[in-house]
Amino acid sequence: MNNTLQSKPHYPILDGLRGVAAILVVIFHLFEALYPVPANHPMHHGYLAVDFFFLLSGFVIGYAYDDRWNNMSIKEFFTIRLIRLHPMVVLSLIIGVICFYLDPYTNGMANTTVLKLIGVFVLSITLLPAPDIRGWAETHPLNGPHWSLLQEYVANILYALFVRKMGKLALWILVIIAGVALTLTAAWHGDVATGWSFETIWIAFIRMLFPFFAGLLLFRSNKIVQLPFAFPIASILLMILFFLPTLTYNGIYEAVCIIFAFPIIVAIGAGGKITGVWARICKFSGEISYPIYIIHYPFIYIYTMWVVKNKPTAEEILPVAIGLFCLFILIAYASLKLYDAPVRAWLKKKILTK
Repeated sequence: MNNTLQSKPHYPILDGLRGVAAILVVIFHLFEALYPVPANHPMHHGYLAVDFFFLLSGFVIGYAYDDRWNNMSIKEFFTIRLIRLHPMVVLSLIIGVICFYLDPYTNGMANTTVLKLIGVFVLSITLLPAPDIRGWAETHPLNGPHWSLLQEYVANILYALFVRKMGKLALWILVIIAGVALTLTAAWHGDVATGWSFETIWIAFIRMLFPFFAGLLLFRSNKIVQLPFAFPIASILLMILFFLPTLTYNGIYEAVCIIFAFPIIVAIGAGGKITGVWARICKFSGEISYPIYIIHYPFIYIYTMWVVKNKPTAEEILPVAIGLFCLFILIAYASLKLYDAPVRAWLKKKILTK
């Protein structure tokens, strides 16, 4: 492997915004147990955090790799991305298996053999869709959010094999076509809160295609917005978009958020400067963003079924939800420091420096 491939400095505000979006996803899922219908949910559009992740990812991939292809092979690119993402995939699946096996509120193991559970675990390590052993019709039954990681991998493959070679005009055409497909799909479905099931897996691809490559186009166009207090402004804008009520033309609204509002927020984040306390907040939230996103949902399965079956009061739910939120942050930080960072460092030393 090429040992000249060094990591570039991060955009600290974009790291912080990724953390804000991840934390909002966790809060969205904690409320979802009580409000499974998005129109009734206090954070009506919280699932748009995934689309924001895709756009951020496209921007960062362009920044990190666009100028490296003279010194980097496709194999090296895929190796780097696997080292970055896959250790936490494996850990989150181990957590998923444990939570599934020990879940006291479902009869999952009554209808699933240990051998089948092991088979689903092994298949899930590849991030490919696995048999539905939970009954939720998810493509990734041990950890639902893995559907978005699969699309992240698909986006990386498309970028490395084809899109990295595209000129700006060709990329504009791809982004416009993807934007039209996203708008039509969102208008037809009424929202973009889908793509995680076998029935709607095709929508997952549409949800990924526009934001990821729009993020790449945004980076290549060098369109940034320089504002004071960029991080709090961008964070507040993101929260406003997530918390606005469900609208009459809800699908169109969500398409507008993804196509127009999210690129503006990323441009603000990319153009902003940060120091002091805000810089420390961005660093911490950026560090835990991926771990908290990928490890929290196995616990949400148990929490959701507790709410559904025991029907606790709001006073009973509140301390449990707050406790889980704090637990997620603790596990995310511990997994980063004790597992993810050391494993990635070891893999880089063993593989990338040869």
